Amino acid sequence: MGVLAGVATGALVGILFAPAKGTRTRRRICKKGEHYAEGLKEKFNEYAESISEKLEQVKEEVSAFAQKGKDKFEETEKEIKAARG
Repeated sequence: MGVLAGVATGALVGILFAPAKGTRTRRRICKKGEHYAEGLKEKFNEYAESISEKLEQVKEEVSAFAQKGKDKFEETEKEIKAARG
């Protein structure tokens, strides 16, 4: 993200100091801004999707772990009841 911000800043400074009419310069800044905004949106969506996938994986692992614990508890409970007679 920091690299992308640095590139965007460099491009903006380059456009501002380039010899061109004000209208053309503003148009170029706007286009560059839209381009970088779209790139940031894509990166954010990828990041959000990655987090969602990892969260779902953790939920599944925790659920499986809890089920194993429950099964072990029930098994131990049965063994204790059987030992008591």
